[in-house]
Amino acid sequence: MSQDPQWGRRGKDGPPDLDEIVRQFSNKLKQFLGGKPSGPSNSPSGSPGNAPDARTMIGGMSIVLGVIAVLWVASGFYVVDAREESVVLRFGRYVETTGSGLHWRMPWPIEQNEIVKLSEVRSVEVGFRGDAKSRVEDESLMLTQDQNIIEMQLEVQYDVKSAYDFVFNNATTDSDARDLVKQAAETAIREVVGRNKVDFVLNEGRGQIAADTTRLIQTLLDDYGTGIRVSRININDVQPPEAVQAAFADAVKAGQDKVKQTNEGIAYANDVIPKAKGYAARLLQEAEGYKQSVISRAEGDAARFKQVASEYAKAPQVTRDRLYIDAMQQVMSNSTKVLVDQKSNGNLLYLPLDKLMQMSSQQAPAVESVPAAAADAPVTIVPRTSPLRGEREGR
Repeated sequence: MSQDPQWGRRGKDGPPDLDEIVRQFSNKLKQFLGGKPSGPSNSPSGSPGNAPDARTMIGGMSIVLGVIAVLWVASGFYVVDAREESVVLRFGRYVETTGSGLHWRMPWPIEQNEIVKLSEVRSVEVGFRGDAKSRVEDESLMLTQDQNIIEMQLEVQYDVKSAYDFVFNNATTDSDARDLVKQAAETAIREVVGRNKVDFVLNEGRGQIAADTTRLIQTLLDDYGTGIRVSRININDVQPPEAVQAAFADAVKAGQDKVKQTNEGIAYANDVIPKAKGYAARLLQEAEGYKQSVISRAEGDAARFKQVASEYAKAPQVTRDRLYIDAMQQVMSNSTKVLVDQKSNGNLLYLPLDKLMQMSSQQAPAVESVPAAAADAPVTIVPRTSPLRGEREGR
């Protein structure tokens, strides 16, 4: 439909005719609804010919208002994801918290809902921005217990555990929540670092510091009822200030050398001490065995002496002779000399010394071999009368 250039105007330069505008709108609405439009009217305003146009206008406005009402009611439907929760507010006052699914609330401005993502992991950086080289000294410089200055950079990861607390007890935007977590993280990390010495912070204490800081941040956030849960803290970098890094590096190297030498000493001790203990245990066992052998030998000698004493009491002479013979046999069996008892005629008896020595070695295993000089050993000629015989003859 072409637009009349004089549509809604009384004259070429006059103000728009409101009646004509309403009539044109009614005609368009009738055409949209399938009716027949009415022609232009030249009758004055308020004449009976304008009554059908007014009724049409009212009906059209009712339809428009109905459509607007339907759309307004339909605007109360909302969908909550499985990882989200929605807080419903009525004139700014808390009504309920809804979970995942399709829900309806009274349309705005009566009620409205705030959807909060629970499982979304948010992060905030302390001491740097984006890159470790982009340091923020006001945040990274900290003082330790032994009054040393260090630079620490960490990242705090957090999520939402209570949608109600996050909406009502927290700031209104995520950026405000990040600022709150950042301030709590700065407070906690400075307190934890201030309770420890610089060597512990720089070397072996990173894990402990991260755990203590996590607990302290969570305590602060819970005290304020923010509904935020700290999931993890990553300590990206811990180092002394740039002006003293060389001195700290030397100190760290000295500490590493100390640990290395200590480990070597422990390894050497673990190698030597068991050997020494084993050697000491062997000596103790040998001493115990020697003790038992000496005691047993002494007990045997004492028992044999008692038996000899009892036999001596019965026959003293026979016992003395037997003891003498045994002693002489024991002494002579280990000797390399040959004793010859010659008669009064003084003839020297021929003795096969090599055969005698071989027979003596076979009879006495204690003598391992006959010395090479045994063949040249002098032959001792003794009187025929032996000490035993002389003793007998004297009696």
